[in-house]
Amino acid sequence: MSLKLYFHPLSSFSQKVLAALYENDTPFEPQVVNLFDEDSSAKFRRLWPIAKIPLLHDEAKDWSIPESSIIIEYLAQHYPGPTEFIPEDPELARQMRFRDRFFDLYLNVPMQKVVTDRLRPEGKRDAYGVEEAKTLLGTALGLLDQAMATKTWAMGDQFTMADCAAAPSLFYTNMVVPLAGRHKHATAYLDRLMKRPSFARVLKEAEPYFALIPK
Repeated sequence: MSLKLYFHPLSSFSQKVLAALYENDTPFEPQVVNLFDEDSSAKFRRLWPIAKIPLLHDEAKDWSIPESSIIIEYLAQHYPGPTEFIPEDPELARQMRFRDRFFDLYLNVPMQKVVTDRLRPEGKRDAYGVEEAKTLLGTALGLLDQAMATKTWAMGDQFTMADCAAAPSLFYTNMVVPLAGRHKHATAYLDRLMKRPSFARVLKEAEPYFALIPK
């Protein structure tokens, strides 16, 4: 098998790539990385010293590809399938990449700030940073709610890389800033994403690890 994915089932950026792989039934060998385990972490750092998951390794080309968006673009180029993650039209592709960045930077990153802060010991937490992150989440969700008022997917009728980014971002954000009652269009969008077979499979595989999410 040519492709190996180094990831963790709870990682939102890993889930983004998993959704893309499952969307096109792309065969790959899963390699779960536990960065809290010294042996697992050391092996992964030898491959990618930055030690950020996910990482895709293509053994056929002997290439390692980090970063979720770059991985999906690589899959779209070298292992295409029925779902086209990058629109062919350059202008639509640019718009799609903005939406992909929107979900990663304005939902995923601040969501992770809130969640990881809960893992810090007492006296080491960043209350100010958490409030800033929640404010950014609120603003981003308001913009998303407006944008999704008349669309099925992030780019309209076509499921793209932006939706792969949106799925885990919104799923976890909903745990931090509940959507229901505030953002009805974003809520409906999340519901569609969770019912999409590719992401439903991602969530099913992550279920055994949900107990590890800090409350």
